[in-house]
Amino acid sequence: MLEFISELALRAGEESLRYFGNLDPDDISGKATSKDLVSIADKAVENLIISEISKRYPDHDIFGEETGHAGKKSEYCWVIDPIDGTQSFVKVHPYYAISIALYRDGLPLAGAVNAPAMNRLFTAEKGQGAFMNDSPIRVSGCRTLAEAACATGFSLLRQNKVETPLARFNRILPHLRDIKRCGSAALDLALTAAGVYDGYWEEGLQLYDVAAGAIIVQEAGGIVTDYNGGNDYPAGGIVAGPAAIVEKLREFFD
Repeated sequence: MLEFISELALRAGEESLRYFGNLDPDDISGKATSKDLVSIADKAVENLIISEISKRYPDHDIFGEETGHAGKKSEYCWVIDPIDGTQSFVKVHPYYAISIALYRDGLPLAGAVNAPAMNRLFTAEKGQGAFMNDSPIRVSGCRTLAEAACATGFSLLRQNKVETPLARFNRILPHLRDIKRCGSAALDLALTAAGVYDGYWEEGLQLYDVAAGAIIVQEAGGIVTDYNGGNDYPAGGIVAGPAAIVEKLREFFD
């Protein structure tokens, strides 16, 4: 299964690169409910992914960012974000990713996050560990916020809900060594799994933003929770990383 997901993520990445730096203004539009962008590349990549999954697993459900949820007829469901980080993508910034995850009965089985412009493919399958470009990865050994470089995002700002995330950000920031904000939740999680970031938090996301990244973090030895320490992520916010950092970050969410 993971071989299929990995190959599909790579193919989707190649498709995205056909458009990277080659979009015209008419190829980009805004979603009606927010300041989020969508491009013809998002739709082309998602169509490719769905087509390949449907050929191989015609009975599986598919939940894609652009196409929504196609039925509920199977115990298996594919969760897809064709280009997570469209804002970066349209500005020809390499920090974007293709995210593909497979769920069974509501629980993650496997996932891949491909950052094609950075030549990094992150993969994981339940019980089999996590990998970047086929090399094993682990979350960092950082245990204190004073030594931590963490990542976050501001999805809610695009929905004009600014007070809560900004207030929380302002409380956390003085306690960290460094903060990164690059605009792709899937890639933030994958880099947290690889120990590049020591922790990650965000709110206002959808399942397709985090589905693959979350299982990669977990298989890399980290934990993923909502803001209350439960499993209601991303609806209840998401915090990820080594257990010690997640525990310390969560002190700011009570």
